[in-house]
Amino acid sequence: MTPQNETKIKEIKYGLYLVSTPIGNLTDITLRAIDVLKNSEYILCEDTRVSKNLFDRYKIYSKLISYHKFNEKKNLEKIINILKTQKVVSLVSDAGTPAISDPGRILINECIKNKIEVYPIPGPSAVSTAVSISGFSNNYYFCGFFPEKEKEIKQLNSISNLNCSIVFFISAKKFNKIIKPLNLFFFNRDIVICREMSKFYEEYIRTKVVNLKPFEKTLKGELTIVISEKKESKNISNKLTESDKKYIKKMIGNLSLKDITNFVSSNKNISKKEIYNYCLKIKK
Repeated sequence: MTPQNETKIKEIKYGLYLVSTPIGNLTDITLRAIDVLKNSEYILCEDTRVSKNLFDRYKIYSKLISYHKFNEKKNLEKIINILKTQKVVSLVSDAGTPAISDPGRILINECIKNKIEVYPIPGPSAVSTAVSISGFSNNYYFCGFFPEKEKEIKQLNSISNLNCSIVFFISAKKFNKIIKPLNLFFFNRDIVICREMSKFYEEYIRTKVVNLKPFEKTLKGELTIVISEKKESKNISNKLTESDKKYIKKMIGNLSLKDITNFVSSNKNISKKEIYNYCLKIKK
């Protein structure tokens, strides 16, 4: 895509602007984002206290409205009425691109329904930033926050069949709890754990999923994890190895025999019949 000469950039029109803000370092904001925010009559903030740190730095004095997942439906009519009076309104999340695993989708759809223009102001995104430094396939699937409930196990099974990079968000303090499901469904892949991206203590942990170990101390904030595309199996044997058997035993209580058989056979050069028969043996 060829950048547009700044002299040809259109003026700020009435409507809703989705403004991307820094994911860590406050200097990672575009000049256009600052311009739009300064010219907004109102700015919808996921947390006004967090956004105020950014706005104070860049002398942005627009009126702020709290807009988060607990009040987005309640405030919807009020915001639409404001937009109908031909106002410039911006939406920001605490960090990154709005409406990506953050509030915004309900408002965007209501704007579309009411023929109110919605404009993106591109900028930082934890998803694309993490994928860019992963070294994995640039074909990726973003899953949002890592599923926590037992009933969502089957969702991971279908996702694990995708042969592309896979991206999740996860609360740092919950990371140790997801090591087991990561091993169950992505044991043969590499992983990069992105922490404090663009901040002073930024850290990128690169390892194999099977080698993951719990953090010894409780971490704060949010992690972005990128799981690699499938690795070509070096196992050319048509027999189950002890490692395969151990893995199947882990999965027995969580998945159906059919799902286990399909998953293992897709990653190993082993007949489905042998895998299924071994599953039956364990089940009995």
